[in-house]
Amino acid sequence: MSLLAVDIRHLVKDFRIPLRGAKPFRAVDDVSIQIQAGEVYGLIGPNGSGKSTTMKALLGLVAPTSGSCSIFGQDSLKVDSRNDVGFLPENPYFYKHMTGAETLRFYGKLCDIRGKALDDRVNELLDLVDLHHARHRRLGGYSKGMLQRIGLAQALVQDPRLLILDEPTAGVDPIGSRQIRDLILQLRDRGKTVFLCSHLLEQVQEVCDQVGIIFQGKMVKEGRLDDLIAVENQTEIIMEDASPELVAAMARLIAQDATARLVHTGKPRTTLERLFLEETKGGKA
Repeated sequence: MSLLAVDIRHLVKDFRIPLRGAKPFRAVDDVSIQIQAGEVYGLIGPNGSGKSTTMKALLGLVAPTSGSCSIFGQDSLKVDSRNDVGFLPENPYFYKHMTGAETLRFYGKLCDIRGKALDDRVNELLDLVDLHHARHRRLGGYSKGMLQRIGLAQALVQDPRLLILDEPTAGVDPIGSRQIRDLILQLRDRGKTVFLCSHLLEQVQEVCDQVGIIFQGKMVKEGRLDDLIAVENQTEIIMEDASPELVAAMARLIAQDATARLVHTGKPRTTLERLFLEETKGGKA
């Protein structure tokens, strides 16, 4: 069996409430997530559902109350596990007086990259995120979409095997969102594993191989995207070049008609948004 990129098992995280006699607040309740290398996994849920706490536990920023998190087999509480991780927070902070190239050089030096290797890496990343034309522009003049793309570039500086992205397209216009989604797919094609958190369900549906829906700290639905959005109690039939008469009587005639071709049979698809609302009852407790 191949080594899991992400292995979260029975994660529980309680936060103490600074009131006498108050019970701890359980932000994450027995959540398990396994992500194979090279997959894109989307964790979705309403605000306060436990998405960010789960990500912080995986990054080693908070210690689990119980359960475990590992990255490529290493305990995420150990510093070495983060050598394989690039992280883009929801609202990354950058020095606005620095240019795009200077920003990547800054992060490259933090990762102990120097000389020609750093120059080559900066050029490669600017090309990857389509910002080579803006390499000498100060970040204060970047659009939201450009800032998110430079954020993706900084997350890739040390060439990590795992990318953790928190709301990577939040506040980005449709063109910028499409560029970021295309980048995620391109990174998957390069063998990167991507673990992203988002509330933009249509975008998750476009890029993710697996999806988990978290609600009130619990994982309420998880699996392969194609399986999750299949409507189990319905079947659809798609025909090509069928006459109107055949469509009207297809239940009786399709097996005998020589001119129609059966293109596809299977389960019709719901939308990820509809599935999400059904599983969380519209976000109501």
